[in-house]
Amino acid sequence: MDELNFSAKQPAVAKPAAGKMPAAEAASLYDPKLALEFFRHGGTQEQFAAGTAIFVENEKSSGFFSKGARIYLLLEGDVALTCKGKPLELVLPGEIFGEMAAIADVPRSATATARKNCRVLSLDEKQFVASLQKIPEFALMLMSVMAQRLRRSVAKLAVAKNVSISPLKNKSTLDKKMLAELSRELGDPSPTRGPAGQNVVTAGAIGTCMFVVTEGRIAISVDGLVIEHVGPGGVFGEMALVDQSGRSASATAETDSAWMLIGREEFLGLVKSMPTFGLALMRSMSARLQHIGSALRAGDS
Repeated sequence: MDELNFSAKQPAVAKPAAGKMPAAEAASLYDPKLALEFFRHGGTQEQFAAGTAIFVENEKSSGFFSKGARIYLLLEGDVALTCKGKPLELVLPGEIFGEMAAIADVPRSATATARKNCRVLSLDEKQFVASLQKIPEFALMLMSVMAQRLRRSVAKLAVAKNVSISPLKNKSTLDKKMLAELSRELGDPSPTRGPAGQNVVTAGAIGTCMFVVTEGRIAISVDGLVIEHVGPGGVFGEMALVDQSGRSASATAETDSAWMLIGREEFLGLVKSMPTFGLALMRSMSARLQHIGSALRAGDS
């Protein structure tokens, strides 16, 4: 049986190498025991000697997972994440890493190096989908980690004075086939409609559902700065599924639009019956993180 070599105080997520989390930041829903159960279901155990690079930055992925790409759960040891030789985070037992590039169609943004002899459980795409279908709660948990990072990035963007960001023109998170299947699973609900100019979501408001756009186009903005356009098949507001903190951005209908609403319990049922739906949402969140992160890094250079 795999066991986690926890320290006396187990952190919820990988901590930044320097700096402290803002006091008002929402707590992550990360649960090491749930992560272990998820990775045990179909994971492969691997060992890495101290000094070994587990993966390197700029490795390209394609699709949900790159060919051979894996997500890792650290069981023993610790792993240093670096970018261009600069420290980013230290991964400790019970934490996952490598999830961003494996899920999203983006290169690895960091290098992961074993600082000590390490033991991990890893999942490829097939194993990940099988585990997700059995334990859909993991999708919410992983999204909570992403949401925490995304809130942190949006907060930095809101106060940055030298950052320029063009709106993310996201490809449809859900293709027509998945959108139709999603509607059937929800009982073919009549979408909510709103005219151009309608405020759909206000930053700071508490939300309990996410939105799936079926018609029109929605602008996502932070302090009046549009950071994303969401069209049919796109989603927004999904961070409300994982915490009850205020909305991190506002959403306004740019054209006459329509959308479906999905609550937390509906989401869990959908991930169980449609695991690729959960993957699609995580990929969308990853794309947002990469987009804002790239703008912040460019502003610092």
